[in-house]
Amino acid sequence: MLIPESARPQGTTDEPGARYLLQRRFTARLLPQVRLLVEECAAREGLAEPRRGEFVLAVDEVAGNAVEHAGGSGRLVLRRVQDELECLVTDSGPGFTDSVIPELLPGLDGAPTGRGLWMARLVADRLTIDRGPVGGAVVTLAIRLS
Repeated sequence: MLIPESARPQGTTDEPGARYLLQRRFTARLLPQVRLLVEECAAREGLAEPRRGEFVLAVDEVAGNAVEHAGGSGRLVLRRVQDELECLVTDSGPGFTDSVIPELLPGLDGAPTGRGLWMARLVADRLTIDRGPVGGAVVTLAIRLS
């Protein structure tokens, strides 16, 4: 499904074979609903347990960080790109780099925070952090379906 340029989430392009599954703005109040929708989409696309639960938890952690550290809201886009589920979480906060993700489990390395991003990096087959087109951050995490 091609989404018109004007309706596409900022920072995304239509890659060959990309199919948009979910687009939602969220706040803390809407996080449980977003988590459920991501779970339903992942199941429909064939992502089996326990990977589905791990992916949903990782997405929830990244979205929760957007709420907590980046202005209280964000935007989530879930799409299927070939054999991957790819989730982009965009916020309007100050932005950050992957250097904030601890190498070891937070607490073991002296880092008091970063557990959610650490876990998301551990679970995802691909995790990137980019600057948004108008500020903020775009965290992309992807998991292979096969």
